[in-house]
Amino acid sequence: MRDTSARLLRLLGLLQFRRVWSSNEIADRLGVTTRTVRRDVDKLRGLDYPVSATKGIAGGYSLGVGANIPPLLLDDDEAVAIGITLRTAATSGVTGIGETALRALIKLEQVLPSRVRNRIKAVQLSTVPAPVGGPTVSADLLTAIGAACRDRQRLRFDFVGPGDASSSRVTEPQELITWASRWYLVAWDVDRGEWTTFPVDRIRLRGPVGPRFVPRKAPRVDAAAHVARSIAQMWPDQAAIRLRSEAQRKANRSHALSSSKRRRS
Repeated sequence: MRDTSARLLRLLGLLQFRRVWSSNEIADRLGVTTRTVRRDVDKLRGLDYPVSATKGIAGGYSLGVGANIPPLLLDDDEAVAIGITLRTAATSGVTGIGETALRALIKLEQVLPSRVRNRIKAVQLSTVPAPVGGPTVSADLLTAIGAACRDRQRLRFDFVGPGDASSSRVTEPQELITWASRWYLVAWDVDRGEWTTFPVDRIRLRGPVGPRFVPRKAPRVDAAAHVARSIAQMWPDQAAIRLRSEAQRKANRSHALSSSKRRRS
């Protein structure tokens, strides 16, 4: 019975980690047969977990939306990552999230073992939050875009460019990136046929997400480097400025005096 309960928890963790799993994938992960997978799925359904099954090449098992929030299964590193994220959410540039993050953090720390709480507090004590400036984005918008990236579903939105000019875009979202307290979406622009970086605060989503897509080969550099390159292109005229320090000026003055003395002698 203990083995069955542990396997059900592992199955629930898999369904929470990714949207769709095939029966064979689950069987390989759990080290059981596909018949056992079907029985375990039925047991989860009996516990009111909304596990749905779809047929076809892209089909499989998925954890649907239920009336109750299922328990999350986290290892130590995942719990630390969530705790640190909640602690810094108030200065993340996401509007309307500060108080909610604090409530969630209180609930999380209440059930964490001391070893995990101490790791979170150690990071908190060794960092100094910087003030956030510039545009902010809503948590709902980030959640919607992040879900589309995870599930490989097309996004349609209006993009507000320079001069407040708006254009309609159909994209295959790749990844969300933060850069200097601002959020960016790296996506394949279907109509323009190129990888593009979109500031999220200039995105206005249109309707539900589109069909699923097969992931394309990522940009020549990773997503973060692609964002950095895109931002740099906003300033085509660049220059390097050399500032001399006080020590350098003293060294130059000393060198000039030494040269003068040598000429006199």
